[in-house]
Amino acid sequence: MGKKIRVLIIDDSASVRQTLTTILQSDPAIEVLGAASDPFIAAKRIQEDIPDVITLDVEMPRMDGITFLRKLMSQRPIPVVMCSSLTESGSETLLQALEAGAVDVILKPKIGAADYLAEQAMRICEVVKSAAHARVGPGRAASRFAVASGPAAKLTADAVLPPPTGKAMARTTEMVVCVGASTGGTEALREMLEKLPANAPGLVIVQHMPEKFTAAFAKRLNSLCEVEIKEAEDGDPVLRGHVLIAPGDRHTLLERQGARYQVSVRAGPLVSRHRPSVDVLFRSAARSAGSNAMGVIMTGMGDDGAKGMEEMHQAGAFTIAQDEASSVVFGMPKEAIARGGVDKIVPLNQIAREILAEDKRR
Repeated sequence: MGKKIRVLIIDDSASVRQTLTTILQSDPAIEVLGAASDPFIAAKRIQEDIPDVITLDVEMPRMDGITFLRKLMSQRPIPVVMCSSLTESGSETLLQALEAGAVDVILKPKIGAADYLAEQAMRICEVVKSAAHARVGPGRAASRFAVASGPAAKLTADAVLPPPTGKAMARTTEMVVCVGASTGGTEALREMLEKLPANAPGLVIVQHMPEKFTAAFAKRLNSLCEVEIKEAEDGDPVLRGHVLIAPGDRHTLLERQGARYQVSVRAGPLVSRHRPSVDVLFRSAARSAGSNAMGVIMTGMGDDGAKGMEEMHQAGAFTIAQDEASSVVFGMPKEAIARGGVDKIVPLNQIAREILAEDKRR
């Protein structure tokens, strides 16, 4: 065990501060350095002792969270995880926070069914530990932390995938691109998708985000890109010039339907501690599309997608991984590379070019 990840909680709600403290301190890799009710109090605490990660509320008295985030990023960059309630307007505000430099997003914990709260607590701890590895600010300095510990047991995509039906499809002229990303992925995906033309091959993307946020994320990307982008719905076809974003809190699978592909959106347990899971998408693509697919794994913490990318590679798909220098967190790509499932490692600014080049080779 290395040094504990020290967290400062900033939230105007005393009950949220207490609940977050309890959740975070339940993880042996995390230490709560303190809690502050607004950014002014937090700024004084930071002057005394610099935390490794900050959880930051969006709406607070005296100064809102995004204003504080921008000031922090310009003066003393620290990994920040935004904390918000589950609202559509809040989701759009949180996208502004991610553009301003926040590493990730968590939902404000609410007391409810024990299993729901347990899942929520697991995600909060995982996001905070991932944030500790993130490169932030202009220099994007590497994290001080070695691999953070987490729950030992985790389900694989076998818990969600239907049984295999036979051999993967032979290569055809149409290609479907499956993409997985996590910490740092919102901005990385924006940069990649903005480079794609309106006739790009169809894409299906899993970005680790809570429910509601994925709809706002897809809407925001759609306003910036030439390709059509939407949150995936069950039965949506995968079409050229279109991008489907897996909805938060649902797994998204690729399925063959006659001569074309579509997505299946379904409930299920956490896979690799995530829902949606990159492994679920990738492994379904290996089974349903085989060499017709292309796999792209991008910035993120953990190993979600590594096994799925290996299976895609073995099924004949062309697979690429984002390189370490351009990744906010070089976790998921590193694990996929280590398993031998990656054909090519490229910087973020070349991923769109690789997709288009592979499409031309078909």
